[in-house]
Amino acid sequence: MSKTDVTRRGVLKTGAIAGAGVALPTIFTASSAAAYMNEPTGGTVTLGFNVPQTGPYADEGADELRAYELAVEHLNGGGDGGMMNTFSSKALQGNGILGKKVDFVTGDTQTKSDAARASAKSMIEKDGAIMITGGSSSGVAVAVQGLCQEAGVIFMAGLTHSNDTTGKDKKANGFRHFFNAYMSGAALAPVLKNLYGADRKAYHLTADYTWGWTQEESIVAATEALGWETVNTVKTPLAATDFSSYIAPVLNSGADVLVLNHYGGNMVNSLTNAVQFGLREKMVNGKNFEIVVPLYSRLMAKGAGENVKGIHGSTNWHWSLQDDASKAFVKSFGTKYGFPPSQAAHTVYCQTMLYADACQRAGTFNPCGVAEALEGFEFDGLGNGKTLYRADDHQCFKDVLVVRGKENPTSEFDLLEVVEVTPAAQVTYPPDHPMFAGGNLGTCNPGA
Repeated sequence: MSKTDVTRRGVLKTGAIAGAGVALPTIFTASSAAAYMNEPTGGTVTLGFNVPQTGPYADEGADELRAYELAVEHLNGGGDGGMMNTFSSKALQGNGILGKKVDFVTGDTQTKSDAARASAKSMIEKDGAIMITGGSSSGVAVAVQGLCQEAGVIFMAGLTHSNDTTGKDKKANGFRHFFNAYMSGAALAPVLKNLYGADRKAYHLTADYTWGWTQEESIVAATEALGWETVNTVKTPLAATDFSSYIAPVLNSGADVLVLNHYGGNMVNSLTNAVQFGLREKMVNGKNFEIVVPLYSRLMAKGAGENVKGIHGSTNWHWSLQDDASKAFVKSFGTKYGFPPSQAAHTVYCQTMLYADACQRAGTFNPCGVAEALEGFEFDGLGNGKTLYRADDHQCFKDVLVVRGKENPTSEFDLLEVVEVTPAAQVTYPPDHPMFAGGNLGTCNPGA
Protein backbone atom coordinates (compact mmCIF):
# COMPACT_ATOMS: atom_id res chain seq x y z
CA MET A 1 0.00 0.00 0.00
CA SER A 2 1.33 3.45 -0.87
CA LYS A 3 2.10 6.22 1.58
CA THR A 4 -1.07 8.00 0.61
CA ASP A 5 -3.13 4.99 1.61
CA VAL A 6 -2.01 5.30 5.22
CA THR A 7 -2.73 8.77 6.57
CA ARG A 8 -0.12 9.98 9.01
CA ARG A 9 -0.77 13.31 10.64
CA GLY A 10 2.78 13.87 11.79
CA VAL A 11 4.94 13.08 14.79
CA LEU A 12 3.98 15.01 17.90
CA LYS A 13 7.09 16.24 19.66
CA THR A 14 6.14 16.40 23.29
CA GLY A 15 8.68 19.02 24.25
CA ALA A 16 6.88 21.45 21.98
CA ILE A 17 3.61 20.59 23.65
CA ALA A 18 4.51 20.70 27.30
CA GLY A 19 8.23 20.99 27.72
CA ALA A 20 10.27 17.91 28.59
CA GLY A 21 9.43 16.55 31.99
CA VAL A 22 6.44 18.84 32.57
CA ALA A 23 3.13 17.08 33.08
CA LEU A 24 0.04 18.66 31.60
CA PRO A 25 -3.09 18.89 33.73
CA THR A 26 -5.35 16.00 32.87
CA ILE A 27 -8.62 17.79 32.24
CA PHE A 28 -10.64 16.32 29.41
CA THR A 29 -13.82 17.59 27.83
CA ALA A 30 -16.23 15.96 25.44
CA SER A 31 -19.21 17.25 23.53
CA SER A 32 -22.39 16.93 25.52
CA ALA A 33 -23.98 15.41 22.43
CA ALA A 34 -21.36 12.64 22.26
CA ALA A 35 -22.06 9.30 23.88
CA TYR A 36 -18.38 8.82 24.67
CA MET A 37 -15.01 10.50 24.26
CA ASN A 38 -13.99 11.15 20.62
CA GLU A 39 -16.91 9.28 19.11
CA PRO A 40 -16.11 9.08 15.36
CA THR A 41 -18.56 11.06 13.27
CA GLY A 42 -17.03 10.85 9.78
CA GLY A 43 -15.60 8.14 7.62
CA THR A 44 -12.40 7.64 9.62
CA VAL A 45 -11.38 6.60 13.12
CA THR A 46 -8.12 7.84 14.65
CA LEU A 47 -5.76 5.71 16.75
CA GLY A 48 -2.85 7.15 18.75
CA PHE A 49 0.52 5.39 18.54
CA ASN A 50 2.69 6.63 21.42
CA VAL A 51 6.20 5.12 21.25
CA PRO A 52 9.78 5.92 22.31
CA GLN A 53 11.32 7.56 19.25
CA THR A 54 14.21 8.87 21.37
CA GLY A 55 15.83 7.59 24.56
CA PRO A 56 17.16 4.18 25.69
CA TYR A 57 14.25 2.21 24.20
CA ALA A 58 14.17 3.96 20.81
CA ASP A 59 15.04 0.78 18.85
CA GLU A 60 11.93 -0.90 20.20
CA GLY A 61 9.91 2.22 19.42
CA ALA A 62 11.03 2.25 15.79
CA ASP A 63 9.95 -1.36 15.32
CA GLU A 64 6.64 -0.65 17.04
CA LEU A 65 5.90 2.11 14.54
CA ARG A 66 6.64 -0.25 11.66
CA ALA A 67 4.20 -2.80 13.05
CA TYR A 68 1.52 -0.19 13.69
CA GLU A 69 1.71 0.98 10.08
CA LEU A 70 1.46 -2.64 8.92
CA ALA A 71 -1.57 -3.25 11.15
CA VAL A 72 -3.31 -0.15 9.78
CA GLU A 73 -2.54 -1.28 6.24
CA HIS A 74 -4.08 -4.69 6.91
CA LEU A 75 -7.13 -3.27 8.69
CA ASN A 76 -7.77 -1.00 5.71
CA GLY A 77 -7.60 -3.88 3.26
CA GLY A 78 -4.02 -3.50 2.02
CA GLY A 79 -1.18 -6.01 1.85
CA ASP A 80 -1.74 -9.71 2.43
CA GLY A 81 -3.79 -9.35 5.61
CA GLY A 82 -1.12 -10.84 7.87
CA MET A 83 -2.50 -12.39 11.04
CA MET A 84 -6.03 -11.33 10.18
CA ASN A 85 -5.98 -14.55 8.16
CA THR A 86 -4.97 -16.74 11.11
CA PHE A 87 -6.80 -14.96 13.96
CA SER A 88 -9.46 -17.23 15.45
CA SER A 89 -11.93 -14.34 15.48
CA LYS A 90 -13.22 -13.61 12.00
CA ALA A 91 -14.92 -10.30 12.78
CA LEU A 92 -12.46 -8.11 10.87
CA GLN A 93 -13.16 -7.74 7.16
CA GLY A 94 -10.32 -5.54 5.89
CA ASN A 95 -12.66 -2.56 5.52
CA GLY A 96 -11.33 -0.59 8.46
CA ILE A 97 -13.08 -0.79 11.82
CA LEU A 98 -16.88 -0.82 11.75
CA GLY A 99 -16.62 0.39 8.16
CA LYS A 100 -14.47 3.41 8.99
CA LYS A 101 -11.00 3.80 7.50
CA VAL A 102 -8.28 3.67 10.14
CA ASP A 103 -6.21 6.83 10.53
CA PHE A 104 -3.42 7.37 13.06
CA VAL A 105 -1.21 9.91 14.77
CA THR A 106 2.10 9.30 16.50
CA GLY A 107 3.90 10.67 19.54
CA ASP A 108 7.32 10.36 21.14
CA THR A 109 7.26 9.12 24.75
CA GLN A 110 11.02 9.81 25.08
CA THR A 111 10.87 6.91 27.61
CA LYS A 112 9.70 9.54 30.11
CA SER A 113 6.36 9.32 31.91
CA ASP A 114 5.58 13.04 31.79
CA ALA A 115 6.46 13.31 28.10
CA ALA A 116 4.36 10.23 27.32
CA ARG A 117 1.34 11.61 29.16
CA ALA A 118 1.70 14.94 27.37
CA SER A 119 1.84 13.37 23.92
CA ALA A 120 -1.07 11.03 24.71
CA LYS A 121 -3.14 13.93 26.01
CA SER A 122 -2.45 15.92 22.83
CA MET A 123 -3.46 12.99 20.63
CA ILE A 124 -6.71 12.61 22.53
CA GLU A 125 -7.61 16.30 22.75
CA LYS A 126 -6.20 17.72 19.51
CA ASP A 127 -6.39 14.75 17.16
CA GLY A 128 -9.45 12.93 18.44
CA ALA A 129 -7.68 9.63 19.09
CA ILE A 130 -10.17 7.11 20.41
CA MET A 131 -7.55 4.60 21.51
CA ILE A 132 -3.95 5.05 22.70
CA THR A 133 -1.38 2.29 22.40
CA GLY A 134 2.39 1.86 22.55
CA GLY A 135 5.31 2.44 24.84
CA SER A 136 8.35 0.35 25.74
CA SER A 137 8.59 1.24 29.41
CA SER A 138 6.38 0.25 32.31
CA GLY A 139 6.78 3.67 33.87
CA VAL A 140 5.32 5.14 30.69
CA ALA A 141 2.60 2.47 30.51
CA VAL A 142 1.41 3.06 34.06
CA ALA A 143 1.35 6.84 33.52
CA VAL A 144 -0.47 6.71 30.18
CA GLN A 145 -2.87 4.01 31.33
CA GLY A 146 -3.90 6.26 34.22
CA LEU A 147 -4.37 9.18 31.84
CA CYS A 148 -6.50 7.10 29.45
CA GLN A 149 -8.67 6.01 32.38
CA GLU A 150 -9.24 9.67 33.25
CA ALA A 151 -9.85 10.62 29.63
CA GLY A 152 -12.28 7.84 28.83
CA VAL A 153 -10.37 6.08 26.04
CA ILE A 154 -8.99 2.55 25.76
CA PHE A 155 -5.27 1.98 26.40
CA MET A 156 -3.76 -1.06 24.68
CA ALA A 157 -0.37 -1.34 26.36
CA GLY A 158 2.76 -1.94 24.28
CA LEU A 159 5.91 -3.29 25.90
CA THR A 160 5.32 -3.15 29.64
CA HIS A 161 6.64 -5.97 31.79
CA SER A 162 6.14 -4.62 35.31
CA ASN A 163 3.76 -6.57 37.51
CA ASP A 164 2.23 -3.24 38.51
CA THR A 165 0.67 -2.53 35.10
CA THR A 166 -1.96 -5.19 35.70
CA GLY A 167 -1.36 -5.27 39.45
CA LYS A 168 -1.58 -2.31 41.79
CA ASP A 169 -1.85 0.16 38.87
CA LYS A 170 -4.40 -1.76 36.77
CA LYS A 171 -7.25 0.21 35.22
CA ALA A 172 -10.58 -0.76 33.67
CA ASN A 173 -9.70 1.10 30.44
CA GLY A 174 -6.28 -0.58 30.13
CA PHE A 175 -5.32 -3.96 28.61
CA ARG A 176 -1.96 -5.75 28.34
CA HIS A 177 -1.04 -8.40 25.77
CA PHE A 178 2.64 -8.53 26.84
CA PHE A 179 3.72 -10.96 29.56
CA ASN A 180 4.99 -9.72 32.93
CA ALA A 181 7.86 -10.07 35.39
CA TYR A 182 6.19 -12.81 37.43
CA MET A 183 5.78 -14.85 34.25
CA SER A 184 9.45 -14.40 33.40
CA GLY A 185 10.45 -15.71 36.81
CA ALA A 186 8.06 -18.65 36.64
CA ALA A 187 9.33 -19.65 33.18
CA LEU A 188 13.01 -18.94 33.66
CA ALA A 189 13.84 -20.19 37.17
CA PRO A 190 13.35 -23.92 36.50
CA VAL A 191 15.52 -23.70 33.39
CA LEU A 192 18.26 -21.87 35.31
CA LYS A 193 18.20 -24.49 38.07
CA ASN A 194 18.56 -27.30 35.54
CA LEU A 195 21.44 -25.49 33.83
CA TYR A 196 23.36 -24.08 36.76
CA GLY A 197 22.19 -26.03 39.81
CA ALA A 198 20.35 -25.04 42.98
CA ASP A 199 23.42 -23.84 44.90
CA ARG A 200 23.96 -20.43 43.35
CA LYS A 201 24.61 -16.91 44.63
CA ALA A 202 23.04 -14.12 42.59
CA TYR A 203 23.86 -10.41 42.33
CA HIS A 204 21.17 -8.19 40.77
CA LEU A 205 21.60 -4.93 38.88
CA THR A 206 18.17 -3.40 38.43
CA ALA A 207 16.74 -0.50 36.45
CA ASP A 208 15.42 1.91 39.06
CA TYR A 209 11.75 2.19 38.11
CA THR A 210 8.57 0.11 38.37
CA TRP A 211 9.59 -2.55 35.84
CA GLY A 212 13.03 -3.14 37.35
CA TRP A 213 11.66 -3.34 40.87
CA THR A 214 9.04 -5.98 40.05
CA GLN A 215 11.39 -7.87 37.72
CA GLU A 216 13.95 -8.11 40.49
CA GLU A 217 11.30 -9.14 43.03
CA SER A 218 9.96 -11.83 40.70
CA ILE A 219 13.33 -13.35 39.78
CA VAL A 220 14.55 -13.25 43.38
CA ALA A 221 11.42 -15.03 44.60
CA ALA A 222 11.45 -17.63 41.82
CA THR A 223 15.17 -18.48 42.16
CA GLU A 224 15.24 -18.44 45.96
CA ALA A 225 12.31 -20.88 45.97
CA LEU A 226 14.60 -23.27 44.06
CA GLY A 227 17.56 -22.83 46.40
CA TRP A 228 19.48 -19.80 45.12
CA GLU A 229 20.82 -17.15 47.49
CA THR A 230 20.55 -13.43 46.68
CA VAL A 231 23.85 -11.75 47.58
CA ASN A 232 22.90 -8.17 46.71
CA THR A 233 20.44 -6.05 44.76
CA VAL A 234 21.59 -2.68 43.38
CA LYS A 235 19.44 -0.13 41.57
CA THR A 236 20.79 1.70 38.50
CA PRO A 237 19.45 4.89 36.84
CA LEU A 238 17.42 4.44 33.66
CA ALA A 239 19.53 7.19 32.06
CA ALA A 240 22.83 5.39 32.77
CA THR A 241 25.02 4.47 29.79
CA ASP A 242 28.18 3.27 31.57
CA PHE A 243 27.67 0.56 34.18
CA SER A 244 31.35 -0.02 35.05
CA SER A 245 31.00 1.38 38.56
CA TYR A 246 28.10 -1.02 39.18
CA ILE A 247 29.88 -4.05 37.71
CA ALA A 248 33.15 -3.66 39.66
CA PRO A 249 31.68 -4.55 43.10
CA VAL A 250 30.30 -7.81 41.71
CA LEU A 251 33.86 -9.13 41.45
CA ASN A 252 34.35 -9.26 45.22
CA SER A 253 30.78 -10.03 46.25
CA GLY A 254 30.99 -13.81 46.32
CA ALA A 255 28.25 -14.01 43.69
CA ASP A 256 28.57 -16.52 40.86
CA VAL A 257 25.59 -15.23 38.83
CA LEU A 258 24.89 -11.68 37.66
CA VAL A 259 21.24 -10.94 36.89
CA LEU A 260 20.80 -7.89 34.66
CA ASN A 261 17.30 -6.54 35.21
CA HIS A 262 17.89 -4.12 32.35
CA TYR A 263 16.19 -3.63 28.99
CA GLY A 264 16.97 -1.99 25.67
CA GLY A 265 20.10 0.15 25.52
CA ASN A 266 20.61 -0.31 29.27
CA MET A 267 21.02 -4.05 28.86
CA VAL A 268 23.32 -3.65 25.85
CA ASN A 269 25.61 -1.37 27.85
CA SER A 270 25.55 -3.27 31.14
CA LEU A 271 26.18 -6.64 29.48
CA THR A 272 29.01 -5.13 27.43
CA ASN A 273 30.59 -3.72 30.60
CA ALA A 274 30.21 -7.07 32.40
CA VAL A 275 32.00 -8.89 29.57
CA GLN A 276 34.72 -6.22 29.49
CA PHE A 277 35.33 -6.90 33.18
CA GLY A 278 35.92 -10.56 32.31
CA LEU A 279 32.99 -11.94 34.29
CA ARG A 280 32.18 -14.63 31.76
CA GLU A 281 35.67 -16.12 32.07
CA LYS A 282 35.71 -16.23 35.86
CA MET A 283 35.33 -19.18 38.21
CA VAL A 284 33.64 -18.34 41.51
CA ASN A 285 32.69 -20.79 44.26
CA GLY A 286 34.07 -23.56 42.03
CA LYS A 287 31.55 -22.73 39.31
CA ASN A 288 31.58 -20.92 35.98
CA PHE A 289 30.32 -17.38 36.46
CA GLU A 290 27.01 -16.90 34.63
CA ILE A 291 25.01 -13.89 33.45
CA VAL A 292 21.22 -13.89 33.10
CA VAL A 293 19.04 -11.34 31.27
CA PRO A 294 15.46 -12.03 32.44
CA LEU A 295 13.76 -9.99 29.68
CA TYR A 296 15.29 -10.47 26.26
CA SER A 297 14.63 -9.15 22.76
CA ARG A 298 16.22 -9.63 19.36
CA LEU A 299 16.91 -5.90 19.14
CA MET A 300 18.87 -6.06 22.41
CA ALA A 301 20.73 -9.13 21.21
CA LYS A 302 21.70 -7.31 18.03
CA GLY A 303 23.00 -4.35 20.02
CA ALA A 304 25.04 -6.54 22.36
CA GLY A 305 26.56 -8.62 19.54
CA GLU A 306 28.87 -11.47 20.51
CA ASN A 307 28.23 -10.86 24.19
CA VAL A 308 24.80 -12.52 24.15
CA LYS A 309 26.04 -15.96 23.12
CA GLY A 310 24.86 -18.60 25.59
CA ILE A 311 23.04 -16.11 27.84
CA HIS A 312 19.50 -17.06 28.86
CA GLY A 313 16.39 -14.99 29.32
CA SER A 314 12.68 -14.90 28.50
CA THR A 315 10.74 -13.29 25.69
CA ASN A 316 7.12 -12.78 24.68
CA TRP A 317 7.49 -13.99 21.08
CA HIS A 318 10.20 -14.76 18.52
CA TRP A 319 10.17 -14.61 14.75
CA SER A 320 11.51 -18.17 14.39
CA LEU A 321 8.28 -19.73 15.73
CA GLN A 322 6.69 -22.06 13.20
CA ASP A 323 2.98 -21.71 13.95
CA ASP A 324 0.88 -20.43 11.06
CA ALA A 325 0.23 -17.03 12.68
CA SER A 326 3.88 -16.29 13.42
CA LYS A 327 4.89 -17.31 9.90
CA ALA A 328 2.16 -15.10 8.42
CA PHE A 329 3.29 -12.10 10.46
CA VAL A 330 6.98 -12.62 9.67
CA LYS A 331 6.14 -12.87 5.97
CA SER A 332 4.05 -9.66 5.99
CA PHE A 333 6.54 -7.68 8.02
CA GLY A 334 9.53 -8.98 6.08
CA THR A 335 7.92 -8.20 2.73
CA LYS A 336 7.26 -4.62 3.81
CA TYR A 337 10.49 -3.86 5.66
CA GLY A 338 13.09 -6.39 4.52
CA PHE A 339 13.85 -8.00 7.90
CA PRO A 340 11.99 -9.99 10.57
CA PRO A 341 9.94 -8.31 13.31
CA SER A 342 10.90 -8.04 16.96
CA GLN A 343 8.74 -8.98 19.94
CA ALA A 344 7.96 -5.26 20.23
CA ALA A 345 6.55 -5.25 16.71
CA HIS A 346 4.57 -8.42 17.29
CA THR A 347 3.07 -7.16 20.55
CA VAL A 348 1.76 -3.86 19.22
CA TYR A 349 0.46 -5.41 15.98
CA CYS A 350 -1.54 -7.84 18.12
CA GLN A 351 -2.83 -5.04 20.34
CA THR A 352 -4.05 -3.09 17.33
CA MET A 353 -5.82 -6.12 15.91
CA LEU A 354 -7.33 -7.05 19.27
CA TYR A 355 -8.71 -3.53 19.73
CA ALA A 356 -10.16 -3.43 16.21
CA ASP A 357 -11.66 -6.89 16.63
CA ALA A 358 -13.24 -5.94 19.97
CA CYS A 359 -14.86 -2.87 18.39
CA GLN A 360 -16.14 -5.02 15.56
CA ARG A 361 -17.56 -7.69 17.87
CA ALA A 362 -19.09 -5.09 20.20
CA GLY A 363 -20.52 -3.08 17.31
CA THR A 364 -19.27 0.16 18.85
CA PHE A 365 -16.21 2.32 19.58
CA ASN A 366 -17.61 3.09 23.04
CA PRO A 367 -14.71 2.15 25.36
CA CYS A 368 -17.05 0.38 27.76
CA GLY A 369 -18.41 -1.81 24.97
CA VAL A 370 -14.86 -2.50 23.78
CA ALA A 371 -13.73 -3.36 27.31
CA GLU A 372 -16.63 -5.76 27.73
CA ALA A 373 -15.69 -7.49 24.47
CA LEU A 374 -12.08 -7.89 25.60
CA GLU A 375 -12.74 -9.07 29.16
CA GLY A 376 -12.57 -12.85 29.34
CA PHE A 377 -11.86 -13.04 25.60
CA GLU A 378 -10.18 -16.31 24.60
CA PHE A 379 -8.51 -16.46 21.21
CA ASP A 380 -5.85 -18.15 19.12
CA GLY A 381 -3.99 -17.46 15.88
CA LEU A 382 -1.92 -14.41 16.91
CA GLY A 383 1.37 -16.22 17.39
CA ASN A 384 1.33 -17.13 21.09
CA GLY A 385 -1.00 -20.10 21.03
CA LYS A 386 -4.25 -20.08 22.97
CA THR A 387 -4.57 -16.83 24.89
CA LEU A 388 -6.93 -15.43 27.53
CA TYR A 389 -7.52 -11.75 28.34
CA ARG A 390 -8.46 -12.27 31.99
CA ALA A 391 -11.42 -10.17 33.08
CA ASP A 392 -10.13 -9.74 36.66
CA ASP A 393 -7.07 -7.69 35.74
CA HIS A 394 -6.94 -7.35 31.92
CA GLN A 395 -3.73 -9.40 31.73
CA CYS A 396 -3.17 -11.82 28.83
CA PHE A 397 -2.17 -15.36 29.73
CA LYS A 398 -0.32 -17.40 27.14
CA ASP A 399 2.83 -19.46 26.63
CA VAL A 400 6.17 -17.81 27.52
CA LEU A 401 9.44 -18.45 25.69
CA VAL A 402 12.78 -19.10 27.34
CA VAL A 403 15.58 -18.19 24.92
CA ARG A 404 19.36 -18.00 24.81
CA GLY A 405 21.88 -16.16 22.70
CA LYS A 406 22.78 -18.36 19.75
CA GLU A 407 26.37 -19.64 19.59
CA ASN A 408 26.48 -19.84 15.79
CA PRO A 409 24.04 -17.35 14.27
CA THR A 410 23.45 -17.60 10.54
CA SER A 411 22.52 -13.94 10.08
CA GLU A 412 22.29 -10.64 11.94
CA PHE A 413 18.69 -11.55 12.82
CA ASP A 414 19.30 -15.16 13.86
CA LEU A 415 20.62 -14.23 17.31
CA LEU A 416 18.30 -16.00 19.75
CA GLU A 417 17.08 -19.57 19.90
CA VAL A 418 14.04 -20.85 21.76
CA VAL A 419 15.07 -23.44 24.35
CA GLU A 420 11.70 -23.93 26.02
CA VAL A 421 8.08 -22.98 25.44
CA THR A 422 6.64 -22.65 28.93
CA PRO A 423 2.91 -23.47 28.95
CA ALA A 424 0.49 -20.78 30.07
CA ALA A 425 -0.60 -22.89 33.05
CA GLN A 426 2.92 -22.67 34.54
CA VAL A 427 2.96 -18.86 34.46
CA THR A 428 -0.65 -18.24 35.54
CA TYR A 429 -1.28 -16.84 39.04
CA PRO A 430 -4.42 -15.91 40.98
CA PRO A 431 -5.65 -12.31 40.65
CA ASP A 432 -4.97 -11.69 44.35
CA HIS A 433 -1.34 -12.89 44.24
CA PRO A 434 0.74 -10.74 46.66
CA MET A 435 2.94 -9.38 43.83
CA PHE A 436 -0.18 -7.94 42.18
CA ALA A 437 -2.03 -6.75 45.27
CA GLY A 438 -3.12 -3.24 46.18
CA GLY A 439 -4.86 -2.16 43.02
CA ASN A 440 -8.47 -1.79 42.01
CA LEU A 441 -9.55 -2.28 38.40
CA GLY A 442 -12.46 0.06 38.93
CA THR A 443 -15.09 0.66 36.29
CA CYS A 444 -14.86 1.65 32.66
CA ASN A 445 -14.89 5.37 31.91
CA PRO A 446 -16.48 6.33 28.55
CA GLY A 447 -15.35 9.93 29.00
CA ALA A 448 -18.67 11.62 28.29
